[in-house]
Amino acid sequence: MKNYQPILIAVAVASLMTAACAKKNVAAAKPPAAPAPAVAAKSTPPPAPRATPPAQQTTASNTPTSRYPDAATKARIDALLARISDAYFNYNEATLRPDAVKTLTADSTELRDILKDYPDYKLTIQGHCDERGSAEYNMALGDKRAESAKEFLVNIGIPAVQLSVVSYGKEKPVCEDHDEACWQKNRRIHIVETASTR
Repeated sequence: MKNYQPILIAVAVASLMTAACAKKNVAAAKPPAAPAPAVAAKSTPPPAPRATPPAQQTTASNTPTSRYPDAATKARIDALLARISDAYFNYNEATLRPDAVKTLTADSTELRDILKDYPDYKLTIQGHCDERGSAEYNMALGDKRAESAKEFLVNIGIPAVQLSVVSYGKEKPVCEDHDEACWQKNRRIHIVETASTR
């Protein structure tokens, strides 16, 4: 039995050493596992909140500040409308004469270029007739004259939604003599700003 005693002591010492080494290795292995989730947590937050404000600013900068002209632009439009003199028609006709086409063409392209920036600004084309004929007939003829002028202006490029027509027939003459020279002045269209409800 004395012969086995050193062997038993050696086995016990070896068992204790193995157990002690195993504890050290386990304890050393646990700390590196904890930082790995912490690193993953740090890389998770997205930088998305910074991308949202520039998109909102871009949309806001593309939106026009006003759909109506400012005072300076309004004065420019009024000057153009004053230069676009009335377009005149032959007796009992609603077709634009060559001189009427020239009158409407003169400043209409500049007017078109202004109006495209102000889609809520509108114009009314008034149709007028001379005193001959019934009130009903002249109302219809004045409407045809205004529509003829509107079609011409739309073909130049002024949006149809910015143009309306009204007929006054023979109710609003610019001349009240009873002769051809006066009647010619009354067979016309006249363009004005549409009353605004803004």
